[in-house]
Amino acid sequence: MSEKSNPTSQRKKEHIELCLTDKVAFHDKTNGFEKYEFKHYAVTEIDISKINFEQQFLGKKINYPFLISCMTGGTSEAENINAQLAVTANKLNIPLGVGSQRQALENNDYHKSYKIIRKNAPVIPILGNIGAAEVVKYKDTKPVRTMVDLVEADAMVIHVNPLQELIQDKGEPDFSGLLKSIEKLVKNLNVPVFVKEVGAGISKDAAGKLLSAGVKGIDVAGAGGTSWAGVEILRNKWETNNFLWDWGLPTSYCLRTVSLLKKKYSFYLIGSGGINDPLSAAKAFALGADLVASARIILRELNESGAEGVSKLIIDWFEVIKNIMFLTGSSRLKDLQKGKIIRKDELY
Repeated sequence: MSEKSNPTSQRKKEHIELCLTDKVAFHDKTNGFEKYEFKHYAVTEIDISKINFEQQFLGKKINYPFLISCMTGGTSEAENINAQLAVTANKLNIPLGVGSQRQALENNDYHKSYKIIRKNAPVIPILGNIGAAEVVKYKDTKPVRTMVDLVEADAMVIHVNPLQELIQDKGEPDFSGLLKSIEKLVKNLNVPVFVKEVGAGISKDAAGKLLSAGVKGIDVAGAGGTSWAGVEILRNKWETNNFLWDWGLPTSYCLRTVSLLKKKYSFYLIGSGGINDPLSAAKAFALGADLVASARIILRELNESGAEGVSKLIIDWFEVIKNIMFLTGSSRLKDLQKGKIIRKDELY
C-alpha cells in the first residue's frame, strides 16, 4: 500500500515535513523557563571532573538522563530517521522513544521502520507508543502487547492528545473510559505504562488520576515547544491566528506542580516541551524532572548534521549542565532541586 493511499502514513509524512521548520512553534506562549534563575553559590566546592550523569532507568543503566522523544514510524522516511536515532541513542547509552505505532496494526508495510530501532540499539531502554484515542477502542490488551513485542519495548507510552484529536482532520476526540483502559493495561502488560502529552501539558490533577491508575511515568510535554495544534491548523489550511494554536500549560508550571506528587507516588517525571537548549534542560531538572526529552530540535539536527550532530548536541548540553552544577554547588542533578533555582522577580 502506498503512503498516499494510507491516511495514517501520509499524515505522519506531513508531520515530519512540518516539524523540520519553525512554522509549528508556539506563537506567544513560552515554556516559562525564562522566568527562573539559578542561585550562584560563591563558595562552591564541587569537583566538576567528578560529576557523573549515570543512573538507572527502567532497570537499565543510562549515561545521560536524556530521552530522544517519541517522533515517528510508519512511513518510508521514518525507517531512516529511526535507524539513525537508534545508532545515536545506542552510542550515548540513552533511552529512545518510538513514534506512534498505530500504523503498525493497520498493516505491516512499515514494520521495519519500528524494528530497526531495537536492531540498531540492542541494550538501551526503548519506549513504545500508542495514542489514547486508540487505547479506548481496544476490547483487550492484545494489540498493545503486539506493539510492545514489535519494538521490544521496556515501557509503553500512551500519548494523550485531546487538543490535537479535536482539530485534526478525521480526528478521534473521544477518550471515554480512558482511565479504566489505562488501569487494564497496567494490570496486563509486562512492562510499565507511561503517559505523555504532545504539547499542551499535564496538570497536577490529571497526573494524580494517572498515577492512581498505576502509571509509572509522566512526560508533561508542556506548552512552549512544538504546537501540535499548530501542526494540524497548518495541515487543515486554517487561519493561523486560531486561539487553539497557543493552548496549553507551560512546561515549567507542569514540572513544578506535578513534581509535588512524588511525596505520594513513585514515578519517573520527564520534562519535555520546548527543551531546546541546555539551560532549559537544567531548569527542568531543577523544577523536578528525572529526565528531560526533546524531539523537534533533535529531528532538525539529524536533518542538518546527521547522527554525529545529534550526538554532539546532547554531549555539549550536558557539559553546560556540569558548569551550572559547579556554579550552584550541586554534585548531583538531584541537588539542583534543593533550592538552587528561584523566580527572577525575587532578584529585583
